[in-house]
Amino acid sequence: MKNKIAIVTGASSGFGLLTALKLANTYFVIAAVRQPAKAEALQKQIAEHNAGSAIEVTDLDVTNEQSIRLFSEKLKHYGTVDLLVNNAGAAYGGFAEELSLDDYRKQFETNVFGLIAVTKAVLPYMKKDGGAKIINISSISGQIAFPAFSPYASSKYAVEGFSESLRLELRPFGIDVAVVEPGSYRTKIWDTSFAERVTLPKPDSKYARYFERISAYINNSRSQYGNPEDVAELIGRMAAKKRLNKLRYPVGKGVRLLIFCHSWLPWRLWERAVLRKLLKSPYLK
Repeated sequence: MKNKIAIVTGASSGFGLLTALKLANTYFVIAAVRQPAKAEALQKQIAEHNAGSAIEVTDLDVTNEQSIRLFSEKLKHYGTVDLLVNNAGAAYGGFAEELSLDDYRKQFETNVFGLIAVTKAVLPYMKKDGGAKIINISSISGQIAFPAFSPYASSKYAVEGFSESLRLELRPFGIDVAVVEPGSYRTKIWDTSFAERVTLPKPDSKYARYFERISAYINNSRSQYGNPEDVAELIGRMAAKKRLNKLRYPVGKGVRLLIFCHSWLPWRLWERAVLRKLLKSPYLK
């Protein structure tokens, strides 16, 4: 077993899978997945990369208290944890008027309370004499909200706030906290979400035409989505740094410019630009 220990949640696919493989070059990686028996892509990639001795797959449902408790007990056998990558997440969508409160609760259970619970479970095992890191996978949606995805955006805003506060709490003890803010990437999260977690407006809904236009914009943009390897590469570079001197690490085509414009443009100009982009007119008619 390598001296450094890293934990990656949501490692069965997407950013989590690629990050686990990237970190296996320098860490012993605990790849946490909700259903190990279904983590076929991860197991296949581990075999293809001959990384079996550097990655251990374990079960962890970040929304289940007992699962988190059992996971915490397992950590006693690994020694000090050097890195935690909180990647497990889901995406719920729909228009607020048509969503249930339960949709919002489910979103927050995974993206916010699950992340917090795992962090609390791992912190007692983290190296306290400098060099330990917690990297929370946020999103551009943690700084910029878009219509029809208020559950996801609000959860990511919460992740940003929690991470900022946690960084200030842990920095004096040698533990750095940072957030990675990806733009749009070719991962399965949105395909899964549209199939299972997006509440589609009914044909007679006042939001139906609006959602059609938003969906068309998303579909037309897919060809420009980035390679998720870029995010894993960034996390690998962050893990290799002695200290993380920034809180936020945006990544993706146009992400920095969008965040800059959102921060500095007067709201009326930003709002008009977004609605023009999505609807081809200042207001839905």
